[in-house]
Amino acid sequence: MEQEQLDKFRAWFDDYVAGFYGDDEFINANIKLKDEHSRRTCQEMLELADELGLSASQRRRAEVLALLHDIGRFEQFVKYRTYNDPRSVNHCLLGLEVLRRTKVLEQLQDEERELVERVIEYHGLMELPAGLDGECLLLSKLLRDADKLDIFYVVTDYYQQYRDDPEGFKLEIELPDEPGYSMDVVEQLLAGQRIDYSKLRTWNDMKLCQLGWIYDVNFSTTLKRIKQRGFLEMIFEFLPATEDIKRVREKIFEFVESAIARGG
Repeated sequence: MEQEQLDKFRAWFDDYVAGFYGDDEFINANIKLKDEHSRRTCQEMLELADELGLSASQRRRAEVLALLHDIGRFEQFVKYRTYNDPRSVNHCLLGLEVLRRTKVLEQLQDEERELVERVIEYHGLMELPAGLDGECLLLSKLLRDADKLDIFYVVTDYYQQYRDDPEGFKLEIELPDEPGYSMDVVEQLLAGQRIDYSKLRTWNDMKLCQLGWIYDVNFSTTLKRIKQRGFLEMIFEFLPATEDIKRVREKIFEFVESAIARGG
């Protein structure tokens, strides 16, 4: 990928996203959330790419993937007023539909375009398909890590905003804000398993699910950043202080320390 192509993708993204802002404050707030998330994910992606020694062309490709990975989110929210895929549409597949409809990827050669489409499709899966290799595997892992790094930032800020001013909160609350949580979710986390979004019932379930993302981090440098930024501790602060949650906390932190020690 050449710099000129990257510049065109950046300009296209700016123009495309600008078209979703309007008079509805609820929609605007949630579009802004994903707009800013996409841009910050680019920065996380570039920093990871630099640490792993990617070439200039790979680095540009990585940035385009980060920029476009959630492109389906904008149409999703305007149409369904939610980012909850099980209650609306698979945002990864919708993103591919948007990219094909707008023909923005046509400036790429067939092989590179197919690579970009595959990585975008795979980034929202619970786990990557078996048999991936080469650059598709590398970029898929990078994108999933960069995405998580920024989503951890987003959700911790989100929970703090809601705690500080629940009446003035303008972002979507996908699940009921109830004091309890599902024991099935707790048990899955204690077993080292990631959580299927369709199984979530409460907002606390969502927080537990987000803690479970730690099991799907690919690079030790990502784990170190999550630890340094204190994201996990912050999420635990927004969960009930029960023995169940204490057990989950011990399991999660033990996993992080062990994964960092063994290098990934």
